[in-house]
Amino acid sequence: MSMKSILLKSFGGVENLFIGTCPKPVPKANEVLVKVKSFALNRADILQRLGRYPPPPGDSDILGLEMSGIVEECHNNDLFKKGDRVFGLVGGGAYGEYCIIQQQHLMPLPSHMTFEQGAAIPEAWLTAFQAFHLLAQVQPHHSIMIHAAASGVGTALIQLAKVSESTKIIGTCGSKEKEDFIKSLGCTHTINYKTTESFVPVVSDITDKKGVSVIFDYVGSKYWNQNMKSLEMDGTMVIQGLLSGASVKDEHGADIGSILSKRLTIKGSTLRNRTNEYKTGLIKQFESKCLELFQSGQLKPIIDKVFDYTEIQEAHKYLESNANKGKVVIKSFNF
Repeated sequence: MSMKSILLKSFGGVENLFIGTCPKPVPKANEVLVKVKSFALNRADILQRLGRYPPPPGDSDILGLEMSGIVEECHNNDLFKKGDRVFGLVGGGAYGEYCIIQQQHLMPLPSHMTFEQGAAIPEAWLTAFQAFHLLAQVQPHHSIMIHAAASGVGTALIQLAKVSESTKIIGTCGSKEKEDFIKSLGCTHTINYKTTESFVPVVSDITDKKGVSVIFDYVGSKYWNQNMKSLEMDGTMVIQGLLSGASVKDEHGADIGSILSKRLTIKGSTLRNRTNEYKTGLIKQFESKCLELFQSGQLKPIIDKVFDYTEIQEAHKYLESNANKGKVVIKSFNF
């Protein structure tokens, strides 16, 4: 049997994305076949479209890391049944009419949430949860700085920091509109990188020259030296993206001395290439700590714009433009 899917003619620009047909996946033991109702876009999708981020071995070549939908078929499965509303994290395949997922990587979609809201959670929120709780181990007394704070992961980090009662939550972004937006989510201070030559003196003023406890960085090389100067003694930086590249291009070189003199901890992490066992544990912790907060409204997925699946090229262009505040979501073939 075949299904509709958004496919790639070849690696490159958005013009290579097209709606076609491919074999409908068949679930194996402990897998679930989900009829996809909605999926969300990620930077990883753009990189994969360009040929720079292949899926892990064994995962679908079809784009898409997060989706929501209805259980269509499952085998040897005691967690879900046909007809259940679900959302979850996949290694690939969310851009299809149907998608295979490990049963342990599915979560029940709260009754008050739409499929679009469900699709906006898995990748962004699990990435943020991993960075915040497992890697940085943020404590209530910590001050934090979030780069690209208006992104899907950024908006999740702001909310996690707010419910964790972080003392200072500094967010960087590129417009006054985004500054107002991230303040409404919980940032206590904002920095517009387009109008601020260096955020180092701003952070120094905000923290009484102490520096921030934790930095969450998705920008990479462009911010490395400023980040080193902005961290406090025994501070931690979690790097989960390299939007500006991986090589520090600065006339003074890369500051690595601060790592030693300040006893800094630098951690890097991705989520897609983690083992299924790791993802299962992460999802269980996320469910335990966060699903009730989504139910109560203390946490919420932030959706900037919803596109129809026929507008997939326009949706990719929109995400690449960095105009979004929160997630870009697609209504799939089955809405």
